[in-house]
Amino acid sequence: MRSARVSDRGSVTVEAALTLPSLLLVLAVSFGAVQAASAQLACADAARVGARALARGEHDDRARTLALTAAPRDADVHLSEDGDTARVTVRAELRLGPIASPLVVDGSAAVLLEPGS
Repeated sequence: MRSARVSDRGSVTVEAALTLPSLLLVLAVSFGAVQAASAQLACADAARVGARALARGEHDDRARTLALTAAPRDADVHLSEDGDTARVTVRAELRLGPIASPLVVDGSAAVLLEPGS
């Protein structure tokens, strides 16, 4: 009976040592997913802000500045007007870690131009 208990000694430590890296990986992936979703929502919000500014008749530089204010850091903003619609696309490159390849997130919005703008 004593030999069975002796052979079980340290098994909890080994199980914890094997489980801990898996838990850390799940945590890192979850954090990256939340960060990517947040950046994508920020791009969509920034595009809406820029499109509304263009629709109101704001100058392109002012609409770009407003969109960049709401966008993630180092985002690119593309403005266009075609017919009676103002379109804005915001694209950002997201680095999730030192070894992960960059993830590109974007958001776009189209708003009808205000009459007389």
